Amino acid sequence: MSNSANQATRDRFGQTLVDIAAKDRNVVALDCDLGRSTRAFRITEVDPGRFVEMGIAEQDMISTAAGMASVGKTVFVNSFAVFITGRCFDQIRQQVALPKLNVKICGSSSGLTQGPDGATHQSVVDVALMRSLPNMTVIVPADGNQTEEAIWAAYRSSGPFYIRLSRLLAGDYLPHEAAHQISKATIIRKGADAVLVSCGPISKNVILAADRLSEQGFSIGVAIYPTVKPFDHVTLAEIAAMSERVLTVEEHSVYGGLGSAVAESIAETILPARRVRLLRIGVNDKFGESGTAEELLRKHRLDPEGIADTVTGVLVNDKHK
Repeated sequence: MSNSANQATRDRFGQTLVDIAAKDRNVVALDCDLGRSTRAFRITEVDPGRFVEMGIAEQDMISTAAGMASVGKTVFVNSFAVFITGRCFDQIRQQVALPKLNVKICGSSSGLTQGPDGATHQSVVDVALMRSLPNMTVIVPADGNQTEEAIWAAYRSSGPFYIRLSRLLAGDYLPHEAAHQISKATIIRKGADAVLVSCGPISKNVILAADRLSEQGFSIGVAIYPTVKPFDHVTLAEIAAMSERVLTVEEHSVYGGLGSAVAESIAETILPARRVRLLRIGVNDKFGESGTAEELLRKHRLDPEGIADTVTGVLVNDKHK
């Protein structure tokens, strides 16, 4: 597989779909007039008959996928994340999650980095929606290798999955143990001053921010959580034992996503005697807006400089208390 820095997680999804479809004739892909953007169209390289173009009709696509899954197909359904989770939430809830059907929901072009298309096309609450559904596994892969692992894991597992994909160019940057670990979080760097916990391609900026902070003399840990649900409480306990400052970073609302999952876990599973301070870094109760990916990340302080400055502010304030 390519390690190109110009590859987004949606690109690795497309290649992995081709690989899986070549091995299993029961794998099909549905899309809503976005197949070339989501990369789902690539399944036609194996068999054009296993790609179904549904038009701009996400609700109909989910209902069709449920029917296919009920007769033994493994169905990958694809659209922009904002549409596939919001426009047809009721269909996903009633027809996929409730009966635990084998439908893999792939939300492409997620988060702010959808860019110039603006607020109507940027998904900042999709993880929150999918996390709320019983029986739904939610994965937010950070790089190409992790995406490949996620798609294979979804294929090999029965039941509904939501896989959040991005058009942000990130390539393959995670160390081996994190890139090839999906169900469990990975601590890729230990640190006593603070630990940054992230998911998705924004993790690349988190690692760069940790590098900046280390150069300033701070001891900063980094942990990657590809699976947001079910949540890995065990690794979070290790993180909390490492540092009393935990900061989550995600290209998503601070409500309902990774930050909320970490907050819930700290509240319910961390020993009361252990003081843990949590700060959630993400989209602060706002919709998106038009702009380049770089401009929007910078505005929401999700670029390396912004993340590093936020952490520095926490550390300096704590020092003067």
